[in-house]
Amino acid sequence: MNYAMALDYQNCINCQACEVACKEENGVQLGQGKQRIWVGIVEGVSFGKPFVNLYPSQCNQCIDAPCVSVCPTSASHYSPGGIVKVDPKQCILCKGCMEACPYDARFIDDTVVAVDKCTFCDHRIEETGTTACQATCPTKVRTFGDLDDPESDLVKLLKTRKFFFQKELSNTLPKLFYLLPEDREYAKQSINHATRIYSWEDVEALYKQAARRRSREWRR
Repeated sequence: MNYAMALDYQNCINCQACEVACKEENGVQLGQGKQRIWVGIVEGVSFGKPFVNLYPSQCNQCIDAPCVSVCPTSASHYSPGGIVKVDPKQCILCKGCMEACPYDARFIDDTVVAVDKCTFCDHRIEETGTTACQATCPTKVRTFGDLDDPESDLVKLLKTRKFFFQKELSNTLPKLFYLLPEDREYAKQSINHATRIYSWEDVEALYKQAARRRSREWRR
């Protein structure tokens, strides 16, 4: 298993239902300065026209996660399915993982005095097959699934749509795929600020090879 998520961000209406569902599902305190998921806002000008894009964001569950490699106590680790987690009992709040994360996806949870982050609701995957944020989204922005399953809705979707990443693919191999909008105007805006546009054919072999390399750590 290699869990990931595609985001059809063109459909995001910033209703914040995903944020509320995440907090309720995972017990994140109300008023917490940071949270497991959030909606970012990007403003700019594309081909002479101003635009505002909404980008749902969270931990990218990187296959080669820099937060895991820098953690001195192995508090940050891979769990089954390639989900990156934090063991609060081993976290010493050195904040090295927070500095290493390219996506600013980690925060300090004051209730357990440890770093926290999105876990793709791994505690409910077996029962429901999905995350709280996907289940609650009224406009179907999110598609969660297993990259190793060619019959999953996620893989089928990635085979039909171009996508990009929050930041260049680089050496982290993130698993949040931002779908290039089918609407031409939205697509122009994405191309204007995305580092590169990919197809599943471009990255399938790379992701499968990396997942096999990491699979021993994922099964611990």
